[in-house]
Amino acid sequence: MAPATRAEVCVIACAEAYRGNGEVIASAFGTIPAIGVRLARHTFEQDLVISDGEAHGVRGTWAVGGPAEGEIEAWMPFSAIFNLVWNGKRHIMMIPTQLDVYGNSNISAIGDHAAPKVQLLGVRGAPGNSVYHPTSYWVPAHSTRVFVPRVDMVSGVGNDNAAKAGPAASKHHDLRHVVTNLAVLDYADSGRLRLVSVHPGVSVDDVVAATGFDLEIPESVPQTRLPSAEELQLIRDVIDPKGLRNKEVSA
Repeated sequence: MAPATRAEVCVIACAEAYRGNGEVIASAFGTIPAIGVRLARHTFEQDLVISDGEAHGVRGTWAVGGPAEGEIEAWMPFSAIFNLVWNGKRHIMMIPTQLDVYGNSNISAIGDHAAPKVQLLGVRGAPGNSVYHPTSYWVPAHSTRVFVPRVDMVSGVGNDNAAKAGPAASKHHDLRHVVTNLAVLDYADSGRLRLVSVHPGVSVDDVVAATGFDLEIPESVPQTRLPSAEELQLIRDVIDPKGLRNKEVSA
């Protein structure tokens, strides 16, 4: 079996972000996170609820880019989703356009809000996601354009702003992980982003150079876990037989 690629290491890191979650909706934006949550449910987190992309929770393990082929286990219209979101029963992994040291994310606009250089999606569900239930982020291209000292607009609420807003924002605020094509990060007790591991072939200096602010860096930074032979087989033959993961991360 060929050695794990960078994309496959990222899949493992995204799967690990859901370890210990139990029975919650696993919402994952991006190809690699979608592979990761399916791998997690198939192997070590069987209670995760995964949608078919419409209004059903579906059992089983199916390929990304294709129809959900498992048994329907739940009816999840918008009303049910919102009730679950407000009760903290979802862990979402979003893709930020900008992310700062305290985990404030921007998916709305680049530049001055009154006259932005680039109009993006708008805040969408990011404010509610970040204050009601666990939120992680996936960054397929780790760079100083994404990891910025200050986001141009706060869409998803970071640790500093949640604390400033008081209990209404901070009570259920739960930023978890940031997985990138270079590394895995989480948050230190200070609320600042902290380096957890670097992917094979990546150094701590590489991550520092690609980040636009000072990370919390422990004395020892391990390598991100590699996939097992069983996990590689599932990724390559069952969950992503078309190799779509390599279009998102190609290193």
